[in-house]
Amino acid sequence: MAKITIMGSGGWGTAVAIMLAENGHQVTLWSYFPEESENLKQSHENIPFLPGVKIPESVRFTSDIGVCADTDLVIMASPSHTIRNVARQMAPSIKKGQRILNISKGLEENTYLTLSQVLRSELPESEIAVMSGPSHAEEVSRRVPTTNVVAAESEATANLIQDIMMNPNFRVYTNPDVLGVELGGALKNVIALCAGILDGMGLGDNTKAALMTRGIVEMSRLGVAMGAKAETFNGLSGIGDLIVTCTSMHSRNRRAGILIGQGKTLQQAQDEVKMVVEGVKTCRAAYALSRKLHVEMPIVQEAYKVLFEGMKAEEAVLHLMERDKKHETEKAFLKLV
Repeated sequence: MAKITIMGSGGWGTAVAIMLAENGHQVTLWSYFPEESENLKQSHENIPFLPGVKIPESVRFTSDIGVCADTDLVIMASPSHTIRNVARQMAPSIKKGQRILNISKGLEENTYLTLSQVLRSELPESEIAVMSGPSHAEEVSRRVPTTNVVAAESEATANLIQDIMMNPNFRVYTNPDVLGVELGGALKNVIALCAGILDGMGLGDNTKAALMTRGIVEMSRLGVAMGAKAETFNGLSGIGDLIVTCTSMHSRNRRAGILIGQGKTLQQAQDEVKMVVEGVKTCRAAYALSRKLHVEMPIVQEAYKVLFEGMKAEEAVLHLMERDKKHETEKAFLKLV
């Protein structure tokens, strides 16, 4: 049995708390808001995010940031834009060599750092790992089978987290490519926003399939330029997470995109979804990174214009369809001799 603290009581943090408690671990779920923690303690149900799903009685709840001290594994499940602040507050309680698993997905908006890089800057003596893959909280909390991938700075940490997480409904693979696993989980939210926009416009399955296929190409291009492995994007944190986020109504990014495709403003869409739409901030960061690193990302570029420059979605689709002729693969045809 491991002693685990989960920093963040949204839907995903709560779903993981439920799963780990059922795995037999001692789990504490931390909330930034004392009243939220008290509500969870009283009802053992996260009514705003996972209504009808009971949290095991063994799970403890707190809003005391010091709870992350003296624990086998700290899991970061706060929204991406709060990770740095939470980590900074945690720092006095974190011991050297503390294993920290980030399960949030996104990039820091102003620095363009991945969340593991943010954690490393605030908690430099910790061992950082990341987990990603197709894993909607609504399904994981109800024991619907899925698979994820864990990447860590050391094989021992990756294997330990794999052992802690796995059960008959949640299969975990390991991967040494921390950057690739993390970028896959972050960048797919941008493509999912675009998939939702296409749905909101009433376009078809062919259009969405094309978007997803070319979207994974762009994700891989940026990842490789940043130092990740291309093959990682063909796995669970790339194609796997992309498929589920682009096609499911559990996806807040797809739902926000649908509203934008129907003519709502970005702010109206975010207000209606009522949850953090991680793809919005990630789109800004991905666009800036593509320009800085000279990586061709036409889908991200058009998404940026729709979200932040007021371009009509119909115009963005036309721009993508009327681009100059290209080879599908990155290399031109080789002459056979």
